Amino acid sequence: MEASRLSPSVLPAQQPYEYERVVPVEPDWRRLPGWRDVTAAQWRDAQWQRAHCVKTPKQLKAVVGPLLQDRFFDDLEADRKNFAGMSMLVPPQMLNTMAPGAPTEPVAYTEAFLADPVRRYLLPVASDRDPEWPSHPYAERDSLHEAEMWVVEGLTHRYPTKVLAELVSTCPQYCGHCTRMDLVGGSTPQVEKLKLTLKPADRQDLMIDYLKRTPGVRDVVVSGGDVANVPWPRLESFLMRLLDLDSVRDIRLATKALAGLPQHWLQPTVLEGMERVARTAARRSVNLAVHTHVNHVQSVTPLVSEAARAMLDAGVRDIRNQGVLMRGVNTTPKALLDLCMVLQGEANILPYYFYMCDMIPNAEHWRVAVWEAQELQHAIMGYLPGYATPRIVCDVPYVGKRWVHQLADYERERGISWWTKNYRTAIELDDPDALTRRYPFHDPISTLPESGRRWWRENGHRKE
Repeated sequence: MEASRLSPSVLPAQQPYEYERVVPVEPDWRRLPGWRDVTAAQWRDAQWQRAHCVKTPKQLKAVVGPLLQDRFFDDLEADRKNFAGMSMLVPPQMLNTMAPGAPTEPVAYTEAFLADPVRRYLLPVASDRDPEWPSHPYAERDSLHEAEMWVVEGLTHRYPTKVLAELVSTCPQYCGHCTRMDLVGGSTPQVEKLKLTLKPADRQDLMIDYLKRTPGVRDVVVSGGDVANVPWPRLESFLMRLLDLDSVRDIRLATKALAGLPQHWLQPTVLEGMERVARTAARRSVNLAVHTHVNHVQSVTPLVSEAARAMLDAGVRDIRNQGVLMRGVNTTPKALLDLCMVLQGEANILPYYFYMCDMIPNAEHWRVAVWEAQELQHAIMGYLPGYATPRIVCDVPYVGKRWVHQLADYERERGISWWTKNYRTAIELDDPDALTRRYPFHDPISTLPESGRRWWRENGHRKE
């Protein structure tokens, strides 16, 4: 009966997202003139990767040779002089995932490189930025006020039962949208960076002492910067000291390097050390996890999958991804779902969070509005297993992570959402209004209706 109702010319409607398995590949780095003679053994070597990171336009030009036209380098230099909050640092592993299938003719390659999603957040250029509002009037360098919540240098006590331990202020790669752009990396013409002043051993001593005195903390995120930049013996010593604390039940290691420098996590000394830490964690029933940062499916290569499997084989309980929503990178349902499918299905990495890009200076071209994030959350539901469907969250200043549908109020014309919370940060313990106050977050002005954009043009020079 049902079949007879269908006209032969009427085809079944397609699903909004059509899944097709994508098996990761390692792009051939030898397509780039500067790496034509690089062997597979060199490519797998962590020290070779670190020694050949691209830190300057001159070094980039040495790798790509004539493939990139001068107009790209002019655009790049203009960004470095006028906008960049992060210094340039791109490992070969990440550079190799940019424009992997582009033609090797300079005009076509340059166009493909400019359009590439990985390039857009690792090598931003001036023409990427919002021409009218490169920064929101409420943008701040430490937009989440993490340093304000340090209980000792580098230890942020923001949530009642969780702390963030920043062991180092460097990373193997620098992302233009870095939420810790006030501290991490070298200074730029726009940003004179803050510095960690204590010796690493002294800083760690103070952190451990605070945790001993604060048994209400059960969850420690060990980060930076990036834990891959902490010498392994020092990192292992700190982790073992955390594991000596009965109050600590969760330890999360934050590292972009699982994708950006997987060679680091494949080193025998690191794997052997991780196995010792993981055995101790298992014996003491502590959950040990790795949190990484992948924003686009192109970055998931066989080496990344190999490093993730090696971590799991060493005894790490989970590997989870915390991406960042960025326009031009991953803000379509297909881009998000393609990434999540490959992470979950091919690399043993659990899609966990996608953060809305924080309100740091010169980030407006990346940021999306709350309503756009809500639509994306709706669009990705139902395609992945529930445990592997990422939550899209807004990290609200003085509040913390909130699912994008948890806002208390939303004024779309000016793009202002208000949020509440159910706990006090370390700086609000004596604040009677902390749990009833409404905390604002602001959409990019370019996403507003004309009336809202006009309001900001007239009033954006003064804060409410």
